[in-house]
Amino acid sequence: MTAFYYFCGHEQWHPETLVKHAVAAERAGFDGVLVSDHFHPWVDDAGASGFALSTLGAIAQATERVRLCTAVISPLFRFHPALVAQAAATLDRLSGGRFELGLGTGENLNEGPLGHRFPPYRERAERMVEALEIIRRLLGGEKLTYEGRYYQTDRARLYSPPLGKVPIRLAAAGPKSAALAARQADGLITSVRDPAHSLERVIEPARAAAAAAGRPMPALVATRWTVHAADPEEAWQALLPWRGLRAPGRLEAVDPEDLRRRADALPRDDVLSRYLVAAGPEELADAYRPLLTELGAGIVGLQVTSVHQEETIALLGEAVLPRLRAAARSAP
Repeated sequence: MTAFYYFCGHEQWHPETLVKHAVAAERAGFDGVLVSDHFHPWVDDAGASGFALSTLGAIAQATERVRLCTAVISPLFRFHPALVAQAAATLDRLSGGRFELGLGTGENLNEGPLGHRFPPYRERAERMVEALEIIRRLLGGEKLTYEGRYYQTDRARLYSPPLGKVPIRLAAAGPKSAALAARQADGLITSVRDPAHSLERVIEPARAAAAAAGRPMPALVATRWTVHAADPEEAWQALLPWRGLRAPGRLEAVDPEDLRRRADALPRDDVLSRYLVAAGPEELADAYRPLLTELGAGIVGLQVTSVHQEETIALLGEAVLPRLRAAARSAP
């Protein structure tokens, strides 16, 4: 059965607001919330950057039913893998067993400001393999002494263990990370701009890697950005905190001021063209239907920004989720 998660973006909203949004999403009928983790936002003149793990603890206490998933946190630099395991176990307990751990290899925007060297993907993938082993073994209850190339533990153990199995999902934007997720994780998280591109570059490589490893295809979490707005001016206002997300060099940037300058050097129409803009519920549903019908996602993440966010959340619950649930029932 397909589940639908609402995206809580720390890059746009302060943590106290995100808690309200999560409560509103539960009331609207969402099955879960995806919560981003950022040290810096995408631009310096709008948005926010609260501490995701604290926000998740507050959401766990403020909600009763929705699943909670990091989307995503990196266990490679700012956080030792054992600390990520400890946070996951704590959040699982605080939420009554509703927590899911979404991991990624990070961005320099979040690691560089703290003095960490942000290495090429090959090293980040090697680090992720070690991090996944540490996290999985600690969540499994081991007292762990580990001597890796990048990480070490000495008789580490979680004395407040999770209530049950915590699903571990790995973000992927290309074939290498998709194959890593297929071999190492319970699920794969991917952000979709063009469904055909995601199928070719992420999902098919994951399927091939899973088959080669003798594993089932990991559960697919597919997300997509849309802007709920009546016209281009309203869409631009809603996108102000996110315009650096599509700026050149975003993975290498450290200072959101640089990303803001790069984004603002682009024509406004060019920035807007990189997002789906939807004025009403049918257009919003149309944006997410392909994630069901073409990609076969088990979890669909609705990343929707607007200038009236709580009204948009209510609209999603009243008029968009019913359409998507009907599409999921009829999908092959």
